[in-house]
Amino acid sequence: MADECCASACGGAVATDDVNWRRVLWIALVFNVAMFVVEAAAGHASGSRSLQADALDFLGDSANYAISLGVAGLASAWRSRTALAKGVTILAFACAVAISAIWGLLRGTHPDPWTMSGVGALALAVNAIVAIMLFRYRVGDANMRSVWICSRNDAINNLLVIGAGIAVLWMGSGLPDLIVAMIMAALGIQGGWHVVRQAFAELQREKAAA
Repeated sequence: MADECCASACGGAVATDDVNWRRVLWIALVFNVAMFVVEAAAGHASGSRSLQADALDFLGDSANYAISLGVAGLASAWRSRTALAKGVTILAFACAVAISAIWGLLRGTHPDPWTMSGVGALALAVNAIVAIMLFRYRVGDANMRSVWICSRNDAINNLLVIGAGIAVLWMGSGLPDLIVAMIMAALGIQGGWHVVRQAFAELQREKAAA
């Protein structure tokens, strides 16, 4: 999921200057930043690693929207540097979530399933709203497609968190939360590493062409 979103935002066609498109992106950016804060806080308070991992995805999407808004007027080298910073941030956050999940497994933590499912449902609603707003742009350029793919695929993450909350409640164990967190962290690591590699390659090409 993160791999698809991040890869499209790093290169390809430059984002359009369409006013309505940029307005939708600004709304999506605000929603995603807000949900990153909400899920990170809720994940910490409830002890849910899967909520923390889903917060990672909102962080990655926020960076994707911000890059799509900003790349139109930037030279390719600056777009690559911005993408590199984004990739390193996502990679670091994903590694932190994975370490947190392993630590939770060793400690045998038991997260609050009601917070997990409730916040997961809120995240699903937010992603559904963003996806509806972006639906008309799903066949646009690379940046347009990337943000549509992000919003569409993020629903899977949200459903995983909701399912993990139900499983924790039913089983009386925090293991489902940790399994989902590890899956989502692995996707974040994969996506972040892909962005870092692509950004480095683009910078090397820029340097060679200079």
